[in-house]
Amino acid sequence: MTTLIDMRPLFHPSIQDVTVEGILYALSDPVRVAIYVDIVGQECPQNCSSFLTVRDKAIPKSTLSQHFKILRENGLTRSERHGVEMHNSSRCAEIEGRFPGLILAIVNAHTVQSAETCATKSAAKKTFKRASRLL
Repeated sequence: MTTLIDMRPLFHPSIQDVTVEGILYALSDPVRVAIYVDIVGQECPQNCSSFLTVRDKAIPKSTLSQHFKILRENGLTRSERHGVEMHNSSRCAEIEGRFPGLILAIVNAHTVQSAETCATKSAAKKTFKRASRLL
């Protein structure tokens, strides 16, 4: 006997319903923007479980699901169920047609900020090591 479980359909707004405010809201969280930038940089859809660790922090599955829901419902990603897995891809081409240059500007800004953060952390570690040797 086969039992089918009714899954709620995933909501994906039409590109005409995607707003700049929604995009900025969805990408205002550091974890979500890191996830999105990673998805944008990939050629194939990404499985949700690929992001159980983001920015060197473990992310609970329930929190990760919420992050993906916000990205999807604000029009940034398209999600498809494949068995028990959810595969996510970027809607960059569609968004680029509606808001030219927006996603590229956000991804570039995030990349610059991440590089600065890494450089600052690296400098702080070096300073700490030097100070430790003096003590």
